[in-house]
This record gives sequence, C-alpha cells and structure tokens, in this order.
Amino acid sequence: MQVARAPVSAPDRAIDVKSFEDLGVSPELTEALAAEGIETPTPLQEVAFPVVAKGNNIVLAAGPGSGVFAAWAAGAMDRIAPGDDALRAIVVCATADTAERLAESAARMATVTGHSVAALGSSWVLPERADLLFSTADSLLASMESGALDMSSVEIFVVDQAHLIESLTGLATVERVLEYLPSGTQRILTSLPVTAGVQDFLDRHYKRTMTIPTPEADVAKRGQVRFRIVPEPTEAATLSIVDELITDGARHVLVFCRSEDRAADVGDYLTLHGFVAGAPGDTSVPVWLGVDALEARGKVQGTDGLVVVSCDAPADPDTLDRRHSLSEDGVVVVLAREAAHIRALGKRTGYVTVPFPPPARAGGATAQIRAMLEQAMQDEDTAPYLSALEPIFREHDPAEVAAAAVALLRKKSSTDRPEAGPSTAAARATGTPSWSKLFVGVGERDGLTKGDLLGAITGEAGVGGEAVGRIEIRESHSLVEVHEPVARTIIQALNGTSIRGRAARVDFDRPRAKAPPRRGRPAR
Repeated sequence: MQVARAPVSAPDRAIDVKSFEDLGVSPELTEALAAEGIETPTPLQEVAFPVVAKGNNIVLAAGPGSGVFAAWAAGAMDRIAPGDDALRAIVVCATADTAERLAESAARMATVTGHSVAALGSSWVLPERADLLFSTADSLLASMESGALDMSSVEIFVVDQAHLIESLTGLATVERVLEYLPSGTQRILTSLPVTAGVQDFLDRHYKRTMTIPTPEADVAKRGQVRFRIVPEPTEAATLSIVDELITDGARHVLVFCRSEDRAADVGDYLTLHGFVAGAPGDTSVPVWLGVDALEARGKVQGTDGLVVVSCDAPADPDTLDRRHSLSEDGVVVVLAREAAHIRALGKRTGYVTVPFPPPARAGGATAQIRAMLEQAMQDEDTAPYLSALEPIFREHDPAEVAAAAVALLRKKSSTDRPEAGPSTAAARATGTPSWSKLFVGVGERDGLTKGDLLGAITGEAGVGGEAVGRIEIRESHSLVEVHEPVARTIIQALNGTSIRGRAARVDFDRPRAKAPPRRGRPAR
C-alpha cells in the first residue's frame, strides 16, 4: 500500500490534524514532543505515526528537515512499554556521531515518557537493557556476535537514512544484523533518496511495506529558492542573511519559523543586534516574523521589496510553496543533514534550489577553485560527506573545513601524479597540457550525464576540474579527455566504483584494430 500526497496543495486546503493528540498520541508523548519544539504534526508525521504505532512495516522516503525522526520515534515510543530492562527497539545509523545525536534527542523525549535510551560506543549506562538502542551496523553486529546483546525481545528495527549507510559502509552488515531479529519484528527504514541499492535491499528484506511519500510526477517550474548550509544554532546565520538582504536593497525580510516559541527566540536574537522585528505587515520595522504561512500571506501579499527567509527548513511541499511563492529568490537556512531534504522538496514543488554561499572573505579561494567547487555542489551527491562532516562543523567554521579539504585534495593530486614522460615534460616546458583519452564503460543508456562523470572524476580521483577536457556520452560507454599526468590516477580511482548504479570499467581508449584487407588486393 502506498500513500501519495500532492506536491503542492491549494492555499485553502483544509487541515484536520491540529496536534499530536488528534493523532492519538498519549499526553505524555505529546508533552515530550512539545518540549522539543515539535507542536504541530508535519504531513509526513500525520501519515507515518498511525502506521508505526500499529506495528506495520514502513519506508519513509524522507530526510532530516521533514520531521522524519519524530515520525517514527514517537510511534515507536507509543508502541513499546518502558522500563522492563529488555531491548525493544534497535536503530541502525550511518555513523557513530549520528547514533549519538539521535539517541540524545530520543533521551530528551524519554525523560517524560519513562523509556530508557542508549547508544553503543559511547558513554551510556547499560545499553544492553535500553528500550531504544542506537548504533552503527558494525558495532551492533559485533555486540550480537559476542553475546553482549540479547535480541529475543526486539519488537522494532529501524534503519536510519539507508542511502548514507550504503554510501559509507554498504548495506551488507545491516543484512547480517537482520538474521538475528525475531520473526515478526516491525521494520522501519528511512532514506532520501531511495537509491537503486536501497530499493534492492527493500525488495529482499522488507515485505508488505507502506512507502510514503510516493514518487511525484514532474511538476511545473515555479521559481528559484536559495539555501545556505550552516552549523547549529541557526540564529547567527539567520541574522547574517537578514543583514545581507537588507544591505542589498530588500525593504522587508519575512523570517518564517516552525513555532511561536522559536519565532520569539529568533526575534530576541535579531533585536539584540539592532534588527527590530515585528508581525507580518508592520511597515514600521524591516524584519517580520511568521509561523503560519497562510496567515502571513494575507498580510504581506504584493509587498514591494519583500524577501522570504525560512529560518527552519520547510517540512513539506505545501509549506515551502506557501512561504516562498511570496517573493523571488528566497533563502532557506538548512543544517548539513537537511540539504538533501530541501533539494527533494524543490523537485516536488517545481522550485530550482541553488546554493547561496556567504559573502567571500578577503584572501579567499581562487576563481578556479571556486568554479570547481560550485560545479561539484551542483553535480555531486554530497549528502554522505555532509553527514560525516557535521560533527566537525560544530567545532570549526565550515569555511575553514572546506579550505582544509581543498588543501588536502590538491596535495593528494600533486603527489599522486606519475613521473613526467617526454611528452609531459615538453608540455610543461611550453605551458600547454598534454591530453589522454579514457574509456568509461557507462553511457547514455545508464542515465549518465557529463556532470555525473565530472563529479566522479573530481570526487573519487581528487583531481581538479581543470584537468578534465572534452566529455562524450555515447549509448553504451563514454570518452573523456584528461591531463596526461593524472590519467592513471583517474583510472585507478574510478575502476570498479559505482556510477549511476553500475560498476565502471575505466581504461585508456585503445585504437580499434584496422579491418583486414579485402581479398584480391595487396595490403599496403
């Protein structure tokens, strides 16, 4: 069974669910969600919570920012009774840092509900007796094989963001973990996107499963929305964006927040820095704070010089459209883990989502590096790397992290280059690069684009975009010209990697053998 939601609803769509209590959530759990700033269910939560609470298998094709964590966590806590010192729910995460972060979020809710929560591999008391246990697949399997964990009482098994697990470590270990689960264990999986590898995993291990939301058909183009990836907390980044927009000529900036309490906190922070904020439509102040997009639309529709900023990522297509159809080139503030979600929302609503980097600092990267990075942000799947780097962003400025990554890549590129041959030495002497042509066994029938191939070369081989020349995408294969010094590096890095779901075969493009001479005529 599948439940589909329209990509964008009419502005006057009736909303029946006003609170989690309307979904049948217990008062204790409703209180716990409210303490986390989750007061009104998102459309995803409206559909998912009853399914999870009833014990049915479910796939949530959604990522952080959509309310996906609360969608299954609240349902799981509603299902399992707390306090009997036996494992009831297992959550497999992509990294140990993600397991720790999600465990802390669940533990804050558990202070009200009475559930015990733990994460393997860090400082938690008696993880083997927790009601909800978070872990990576490797740590979980090791503990099960050693007998440290008793899986006989497990009722719920969750795979969080399966596409990240697939990218970082593969899903093979998760499959081995499944062998230890009791028969009839409820299975929940979240993934954005649902890749071919994840779908294959689902087809083999998740039976009689509901998937929400269903894939959407193509929608009409609606405009452009910019997004900026920032570290937590997001108030400072919101302040910086408001300052930039007003400096660039915006007369009013409407900042949307997920709740009244959140809006009050953001307003206090802006006011502290001299940006007085008021209600939408108040012409005496430059900054407006909004929560309900429908209510705000009636007060600001048609305002000249208005720019919309989402301080919290819109959770669903309706919210994105209702907010950002009010102005052109609005801005969404997102955490690293929410980037995939905002891109997916853009596709479902018809908005083009483009990065909105902060103003360049003095002494920044060269134009060449900027062009290479901007191309990679457009063409490369960066979600797995954003997830892995998020803990570093808490301690260091993302700009410094990016600069260090570029420095390492450039250093690796220079050390990996083979010794220059005669043609290469001559090329260096003249300042003109010598080119080699490579054969790549992935082509148009696999859905390959030039951006896919360029991203694979720069990402996997660690070479700059300037080392890549002409790319030809043919039906069954592709040809690409690269600088001769890095040709072997690219071949070694790409051979066997997955490009568009197919293992790539990469080698020098060998000239085809000439056809044999015709009979009766001497060969020259």
